[in-house]
Amino acid sequence: MAKVGITDTILRDSHQSLIATRMTTEEMLPALELLDNIGYHSLECWGGATFDSCLRFLDEDPWERLRTLRKHMPKTKLQMLFRGQNMLGYRHYADDIVEYFVQKSVANGIDIIRIFDALNDIRNLEASIKAARKEAGAHVQVAMSYTTSPVHDIEYFVNYSKALEQTGADSICIKDMAGLLVPYKTYELVKALKENIKIPIQIHSHYTAGIADMVLLKGIEAGADYIDTALSPLSMGTSHPATESMVAALNGTEYDTGLNLKKLKEVSHHFTALRKKYMESGLLNPKMLEVDTNALIYQVPGGMLSNLVSQLNQAGKEDKLEEVLAEVPAVRKDAGYPPLVTPTSQIVGTQAVFNVISGERYKMVTNEFKALVRGEYGRTPVEIDPEFAKSIIGDQQIITCRPADLLEPELDKMRAEVSEWYEQEEDILTYAQFGQVAVKFFENRRNKKYGIDGKHYDDVQKVHPV
Repeated sequence: MAKVGITDTILRDSHQSLIATRMTTEEMLPALELLDNIGYHSLECWGGATFDSCLRFLDEDPWERLRTLRKHMPKTKLQMLFRGQNMLGYRHYADDIVEYFVQKSVANGIDIIRIFDALNDIRNLEASIKAARKEAGAHVQVAMSYTTSPVHDIEYFVNYSKALEQTGADSICIKDMAGLLVPYKTYELVKALKENIKIPIQIHSHYTAGIADMVLLKGIEAGADYIDTALSPLSMGTSHPATESMVAALNGTEYDTGLNLKKLKEVSHHFTALRKKYMESGLLNPKMLEVDTNALIYQVPGGMLSNLVSQLNQAGKEDKLEEVLAEVPAVRKDAGYPPLVTPTSQIVGTQAVFNVISGERYKMVTNEFKALVRGEYGRTPVEIDPEFAKSIIGDQQIITCRPADLLEPELDKMRAEVSEWYEQEEDILTYAQFGQVAVKFFENRRNKKYGIDGKHYDDVQKVHPV
């Protein structure tokens, strides 16, 4: 077997999981050259919540971040997470917007696009897969949102992976966003996938339940080609297994990663200092680093758990957390067993909170839950009971087609609406997804020429020359 490839998540999912995606580009800059010389399979550095966080909290242009990362790391494949027809926003977008976003992502520096759909509805992936395959040099990795339910067995994922391969995936990722994989089940799943598909397999799992390193090891033994890890200062807890630990565990075996522990230690020093800074500021809550096997019981990802706690605190119902956690699986069953990942995790979680604090199930129903039941997000893994659906949406018609087929082209409309703030083509895509949040950023940019963390980009370049 060839050496196992490592995708490090230190610049995206690790800090999204532990500090709500608040690492700034300025904080990343001193480590980029070192990261570029490690020899990773790829660095996951963009997409997911980074786009929203840059605009909403950091006063950064996410496109400028990507260009900066590309400039400082010319040798390493840069990877992003992309929510299919949702892109990086929270609704379905028209195909012309999706295609243009994929085009601009690759043009600005992305090599590998990891595409997934929250419901594993392959129809929601077709436009982005097709768009990515048009871009020269782009690698299309399609992720299966892993979960457990009466229908989510090995046969389900094998069949889904076959369909993804036929649709045009260059590789498959088992995306275990809630840390639900267990070691021996992982071995069975990867072995079955390797027997049925010919493209490479990658494993992404969170350390929430304290077993993700064993999950990765058994997956590797079954034939997994690549694994996701995070440099040790921002690993474990709701993040990922430590890169250094996995490299050491595989060193000298047939699965040797070929990475140098001394080089990893050198780059880790930078993130150790950042970790200390985050701890002292309160940005990194020590609870996010604890082992929580409740994840295996309630299937609640770490980010979803923090949202539930926040919602209960706002309602003055902090003592209802256990009731809400117990309600989540019940709501998920009613909703057709969707995997819990953005945006379905927020939809199911918020509805569970409403069910508990109102004292009556579905007395109050969110618009997003109604949309999920109606089919606006796509086809759920299990058909929703018609009587339950009627109790939620009344006589509204269920959507059975691909939801994006109901959308008119949007690109020209968005181009016209953003004209007042337009400075680059990418602004159209930023505005299309984040509306008024984007407008606020554009206003700041125009008025103060914000670049990286409140400083003009030229000033940062003087401090961190290429």
